[in-house]
Amino acid sequence: MSGVSWESVIAVFGLAVPVVAALWEFVLAGRKRLGYRVQMDTTVRDSSTSGPETRVFQRMQWDGRTLADPSVVLLRIENVGWSPIVDGDYVAPPTDPVGVRIAFPGRRVVGMAVTERSDNVPRSFFEPDRAGFATTDGVISLPKVILNRRAHYKVLAVLDREESFREPDFPDPVVTAGVVGGVRGGTIKKTEYYPFASRPVRWLLALLVLVSVAQSVSTFARGEDAAAAPLDCAEGTLHLSGSTAFRPVLELAAAQYTKTCPGARIPLTDNSFRGSVPGLDTLAAAGGKTEPGTDAGLGDRLAFSDGPKSDGRPQLLPRPVALSLFTLVVSEDTGVRDLSLKQVRDIYAGRITNWSQVKGRDLPIQLVSRHPGSGTRSALEKRVLDGRPLPAVTTNDCRSLDTVATTPGALGHSEVGSAAAHEGVRQVRIDGYPATLEGADQGAYPFWETEIAYTYGEPPADSIAAGFLRYLAAEVGKDVIRSQGHRPCSELDKPLVCRPAGS
Repeated sequence: MSGVSWESVIAVFGLAVPVVAALWEFVLAGRKRLGYRVQMDTTVRDSSTSGPETRVFQRMQWDGRTLADPSVVLLRIENVGWSPIVDGDYVAPPTDPVGVRIAFPGRRVVGMAVTERSDNVPRSFFEPDRAGFATTDGVISLPKVILNRRAHYKVLAVLDREESFREPDFPDPVVTAGVVGGVRGGTIKKTEYYPFASRPVRWLLALLVLVSVAQSVSTFARGEDAAAAPLDCAEGTLHLSGSTAFRPVLELAAAQYTKTCPGARIPLTDNSFRGSVPGLDTLAAAGGKTEPGTDAGLGDRLAFSDGPKSDGRPQLLPRPVALSLFTLVVSEDTGVRDLSLKQVRDIYAGRITNWSQVKGRDLPIQLVSRHPGSGTRSALEKRVLDGRPLPAVTTNDCRSLDTVATTPGALGHSEVGSAAAHEGVRQVRIDGYPATLEGADQGAYPFWETEIAYTYGEPPADSIAAGFLRYLAAEVGKDVIRSQGHRPCSELDKPLVCRPAGS
């Protein structure tokens, strides 16, 4: 048991309990089973023995004869199994019409009647001349009644004390019967009324509740951090670099991962995210310092790029992570909220230079762009401008969007999450389509790119780089990605959209 955890024992026991309960209720107890229940067994004595003023009953008579010590018994005969009981199931010779015998020690039967029966139990079984349906002194004989599942009938008997019986109280009725192939040899079983479940099942349910409590206590004892931890926390220091657009996702994911994995460190600085191309350069440079001739990949570095790498460097291996959405943005004063794809290309080609040419205000168009290493800029050139490079720009500062907001007539580009949070800029629709993940997934909106994680070679499976990638692909990581306006590749209607073609 030294290699088996307490949680595993609880889990196995928790599975075993409902299985045992099901086997008991539907296999063992569910076979053919004939039962009876004594619903009433009471005497009707003369209460004058406690004083003449309390006399309640007159002497009971039957067929003109006064009964010495009468009593009344009501029994219920029932099929308490899951299979029907037919004539041939009763343990009795075929020539014997009696299926059930009820004896009353110390008493003789003076009268008997069937007072209730299920709808599917025919009255003909209890006709006075029916074979097997009779009374003899202290015994009631009942025929081999066919009983479907849960069917029953009730027998009411009036009895009197035998002169030779001197005990103050009468013994319980003795019911003799049996069915072939029934539970516990087929002997008729005395049953009880359970408003909820039978006693064995109640015990099993109580055990199941205890198992659930034990599992809950064990879970809370491990703490919230342990419960939310990735399946395989890795230890070590992970260096991230690359995309400014994906930076919010990586900052949040790194904080969550290091919180749940105490042995992990992911230091982040402004220099960590200087753009996709600088990030890939940093990763390639770190890999170039490894020992010559080794095939082992770096396990402590990841670079994130808005789209595939643009050069060779076969050592950099891509792993698509998410679809990232970008948008064109303008300053408040332009008066433009929608541009056609042709108008966008004409603006960046210098053929349209004033907003009045696209039904905006009379303002010169001022182009604002990120530096040439930016993945967002590369996505604009590739996806929107049909591969044409951006012309000379008025400023190279587009990280905070403040430049677009404060420059009259400015046109810039940004990731959607940052643009939506900035009050000084307005997003521009392209061909009438707003920047939505659904539009990009369906091919209607053009300004998007695949966010790709790059490793230098294949990182060791137990490395922090491999562990962090698995975390991003798990449900917790997907939640982080979605919270920042991106879409995990695995959730797209067309997952091949994320394929890093050309990488």
